[in-house]
Amino acid sequence: MAKPSLPVPAATPASTRERLLEAAAELFYQKGIGVGTDELCRAAGVSKRSMYQFFRSKDELLAASLEHSAPRYQAFLLPSEDDRSPRTRILHVFEQLEKAAGGPHFQGCPLVSIATELKSPQHPASVVARRLKNAMTSFFEKEAQRGRAHDPALLARQLTVAFDGASVRAVMQGEGIYGLAVATADALLDGTAGLPRSTANVVSNIPHNPIPG
Repeated sequence: MAKPSLPVPAATPASTRERLLEAAAELFYQKGIGVGTDELCRAAGVSKRSMYQFFRSKDELLAASLEHSAPRYQAFLLPSEDDRSPRTRILHVFEQLEKAAGGPHFQGCPLVSIATELKSPQHPASVVARRLKNAMTSFFEKEAQRGRAHDPALLARQLTVAFDGASVRAVMQGEGIYGLAVATADALLDGTAGLPRSTANVVSNIPHNPIPG
């Protein structure tokens, strides 16, 4: 079996619907949203009639496939519950990004890729992408609060911009990030909105809520 191109482990397909979701997630990520339904159905090993029994349109399948695959991508990026400092937990996300970006099939953040291609904030898949991307920003903000950052909300937005920018750069240059993403995040953590190093290891009573998967 060929190694999946997405930088996350593929789920084992257990039904016709899941085969469609897996095939769609992979093809949309690697080839873009212009992939036709014939190719999608061939990759999933199902008929077009079967596809339309589960999804009314390709747009609906696109949104559902993103909802299906993105949580695994997020699980790959986000740290599990542990007692590491907020700074370390935030930098973990950028370290994981650099690992993914060094792979031969990396095509950037799937959320950004799809939303950028669609160019329609109201499209169902754009709505899904935005919600999941906002969840990552929320993760950054909660960790920034725990670390007593000067401006947790601003820092979280800055970190999200740095993450997305690093992802796009890797695709545009066709190469890895080579420490640039981690260094940029670290600099932001030291910035005016960032985490004071003297309190970076302090964990407050603010609860940590990981992105729901």
